[in-house]
Amino acid sequence: MTVERTFVAIKPDGVQRGLIGEILIRFEHKGFKLIGLKQLVPTRELAEKHYGVHRERPFFSGLVDFITSGPVVAMVWEGDGVISSARKLIGATKPLEAEPGTIRGDLAINIGRNVIHGSDGPDTAAFEISLWFNSEELSEWTPSDQSWRVES
Repeated sequence: MTVERTFVAIKPDGVQRGLIGEILIRFEHKGFKLIGLKQLVPTRELAEKHYGVHRERPFFSGLVDFITSGPVVAMVWEGDGVISSARKLIGATKPLEAEPGTIRGDLAINIGRNVIHGSDGPDTAAFEISLWFNSEELSEWTPSDQSWRVES
C-alpha cells in the first residue's frame, strides 16, 4: 500500500446530532492520521463546486441546499490505503444498504441524511482536498508510534 490522503466531511445532520467525536474516533482507531480539520458552513459556491459532477441531476439543488444548511466538519486523513478503507468505514450511500458496523449502517437515517461524505478515488480526493483546504491548513507530522509500526 502507498500513503494516500482523502477528504471526509461530516455533514450538517452528523454535526447537529453530535456525532463528530464518534466519527473521528473510528478513523483514529483504524490508524489513520488526521492532517486537516475545520468546521464551517459551506458557501453555495463551494457546495456547487463540490457536487459539480451532479449538476445536471434532479437532486443537485437539494444536495447543495442541505450541505449549506448548517456546519460541516471537513477533514483530511492520511494513511496506507486510506481512500478505500475510509469508504469501507463509511458504508454504502443508502443507509438501509450499509452494513452494521459502518458509520452509515450504525448512525445514518436515510439517503438524504447520511451523516458523512468521503472521496471515492484518488482524483476526487485531490480535487476535494484542494477545494476545501489550502496547503497551509494541512499539518505534516509524524505520530510518536511511527518508529514501532511494522510495514507489511
